[in-house]
Amino acid sequence: MRVFKFGGASVKDAESIKNLSRVLETTGVENLVVVVSAMGKMTNALEKVVSDYLTKSPELKASLAYVIDYHYQIVQALFPEKSHPVYEEIQEFFEELKSFFELNKSNSHSYVYDQVVCYGELISTKIISQFLNHHNLKNTWLDSRECIKTDNNYRDAGVDWSLTQAQIKSKIEHRALTITQGFLGSNENNFTTTLGREGSDYSAAIFAYCLGAESVTIWKDVPGVLNADPRVFQNTELLRKISYREAIEMAFYGASVIHPKTLQPLQRKEIPLFVKSFLKPLEQGTCVTKGKDLEPSVSCYIVKNEQVLISLSSLDFSFMMEDNIGEVFKLLHDFKMKVNLIQNSAISFTVVVDNKYKKLEELISKLKSNFKVRFNENVTLFTIRHFRERDVFEMEKNYQVLLKQQSRDTVQLVVK
Repeated sequence: MRVFKFGGASVKDAESIKNLSRVLETTGVENLVVVVSAMGKMTNALEKVVSDYLTKSPELKASLAYVIDYHYQIVQALFPEKSHPVYEEIQEFFEELKSFFELNKSNSHSYVYDQVVCYGELISTKIISQFLNHHNLKNTWLDSRECIKTDNNYRDAGVDWSLTQAQIKSKIEHRALTITQGFLGSNENNFTTTLGREGSDYSAAIFAYCLGAESVTIWKDVPGVLNADPRVFQNTELLRKISYREAIEMAFYGASVIHPKTLQPLQRKEIPLFVKSFLKPLEQGTCVTKGKDLEPSVSCYIVKNEQVLISLSSLDFSFMMEDNIGEVFKLLHDFKMKVNLIQNSAISFTVVVDNKYKKLEELISKLKSNFKVRFNENVTLFTIRHFRERDVFEMEKNYQVLLKQQSRDTVQLVVK
């Protein structure tokens, strides 16, 4: 059994779906589960629908119409004959969504989010399943909410592994092709839940773990995992192999490799993960598996822009002890600041944070009541894994370095 995952970029329009079909024809469809995301930027569009609904915005009608029109344009390009059953199936989903808006009594953003955003995946997989059937790639459409059972933590649900495994094993037909959704699950009351960041990749890992799959392949518009972002660095190299441990380390520092929660179930059963190009499906790509950290053995660069460097010291120059640091971390948690670097000395404590939720001003105001505070906004954090001294020298030569932290394998530079 193999598991494939196709993201939004790989199913963004009619031509992309035709290409997905060609990929499956090339790789074969026996013993295969295909996990698919919403089309293109449809999750963003549905998030706008959620926002308009909860705020009672007059734009709700227009934002919902955009979602409907987007999908029907793709359906019409793939199925010119209007009598095809896919038209009625898609219409049923939109009627369900409209009915939810009429009947719902909850003001919980997270609950409403999951009940609405799920239609991106449900509709995309229904269209793809029907298109593949229409072109003799016979498959079964499966509602992943019947398989992946979770707790009630909407938007970041925890998986009930024993129940999920039993459901998946009972519903997946071996030796066949199954099309299902990423990102989605359901709780004990059968309300839709979603799996949080990188949820579709995680779904693929869940199916693979429960089926004891031989591999997972994530199909992207890049040749695999590169050692640096080609938009920032020249002469990037394809990483042919990455160990589970190294991939988790790189993700921790901010690389868009694979989220650790996707890797953890695969690592437990030593299921290899491939990252390959849906434009060139026969090329090698990247394999994440057990073994040597990196192949080839090169420096890997991770960049995080728009960071904030915050330096704290006690008001009376006393030591920064555990109680002080604990207080700081509680505030960072309360104001939703993602910490990307920590450095401390006897009388100072420095962090680099991501001000994603725009709460810096409130945080600084709170910190100033107990600490001396200095901060720099819009700094960049460079992390170099498996660095060479000349890598660090070039970086220090080209930037104003505000802070440097170095260990055996990793150097981090905060620069202006």
